[in-house]
Amino acid sequence: MKSEKKIVIDDVAEKAGVSKSTISRYLNGKFEFMSQKTRKNIEKVIDELNYKPNNVARSLKLKKSKLIGIIIADLTNPFSSLLIKGISDECRKYAYNTIIANSDNDKDKEREYILSLMSQNVDGLIVNGTGHNEELLIDILNQGVPVVTMDRIINDEIFDSVTSNNYDMTFKTINYLIDSGFKNAALFTQYVDKISVRIERERAFLDVCNSRLDSSNFNVYTVDRNNTGNVELDLFDFLNNYEGSKVIFAINGVVLLNVLQSINKFDLKVPEDVGICGYDNWGWASLIPPGITTISQPSYDMGMKSAKILLDRIKDGITEKNICIYLKSKLEIRGSTVLK
Repeated sequence: MKSEKKIVIDDVAEKAGVSKSTISRYLNGKFEFMSQKTRKNIEKVIDELNYKPNNVARSLKLKKSKLIGIIIADLTNPFSSLLIKGISDECRKYAYNTIIANSDNDKDKEREYILSLMSQNVDGLIVNGTGHNEELLIDILNQGVPVVTMDRIINDEIFDSVTSNNYDMTFKTINYLIDSGFKNAALFTQYVDKISVRIERERAFLDVCNSRLDSSNFNVYTVDRNNTGNVELDLFDFLNNYEGSKVIFAINGVVLLNVLQSINKFDLKVPEDVGICGYDNWGWASLIPPGITTISQPSYDMGMKSAKILLDRIKDGITEKNICIYLKSKLEIRGSTVLK
C-alpha cells in the first residue's frame, strides 16, 4: 500500500505561488511587506493541503525574545506615562524588556508600528489603540502571539483587556453635577471615532442628560486639541447660549487642560461663571483655585495588570476564554463643582 506523501513547506509555496521564505514569514507572524490578499491565499492553501508545520516552524516563540511590544496612542498624555510605568515594573520582575511605540492616534502609523514590533520578535503586544486595526491584531493572536488591549478595548469577546469602569463612573459624575444644582451641562470631547473609552463616556453623559435635563440644556462639543481657537469658540457658545448655571465635563485630561486654559483667557470665575470637571486626576488639579473636580483612574494598576495577563499568556499559552478586567475609578470632588 502506497503511503501518502507528506506535505512540506515547498508544496505550500508552489501551490500558493509564492516563495518558501514568504511561507516561512507567514508561519512566524511576520506580515510586514505582505498584502492581505497574499496572507489569505496562504491560509487557504495551508487548509486545503492540510499542512502541518513541524514544531520548529510552527512555534512562533520557541526561543523567547523576552521583549514586550507596547503601542501607546498618545505618549504626551501623562496618563500614558503611568500606564507604561505599571507595565515596565511588572515586566521587570520577570526579566522582560519593553519596546514602546507612539501612534499619535493615527491608525496607519499604529499599523506600521505593530508590524515593526512583530518583526522584532516580541513575545506579546499590549495595545492602547485607535480601534482601527482589529483584523491585524486578530491575525497576530491567531498566530499564537498574545495581545492585550489596555484602557481602550477593541473587542472584549476576543482580546484580553484591562480598562476602567468608564460608563458607570461618568454616569455617577453627571448625576452628581445635576444634583449639585447645575442646570446646563456640556461634554467637551475629542473625536470619538472607534475609541471605546470616549464612546462609553459620551454614552453615559447623554443617557443621564436625556433622562434628567431638557434637550435645550445640554450639548456635546467636539474639540481639536491642536486648535485652541476651536475650544474657545465652543466655550463661548456654551456660555452665551444657555441660561442658568453651567458645568463642563471634559472627556479626558488633555481636553480638561485645554478648557481650563480658555477659561483663564476669558477671565471667568469657577464655578460661578462655569463649573468644570473631567477625567484624569493630574497633580495640578488640586493646586488650581478653587481645586478642580476630577475622576482619578487607576492608571498604574491598569498597566500592571495588563502586563500580568500578557506574561501569564506567554507562560501558559492562549486559551479560548479571554479575560476582561474593569478597574474602579474614584471621583475627587473639589471647589470647581461646588455651587454656593
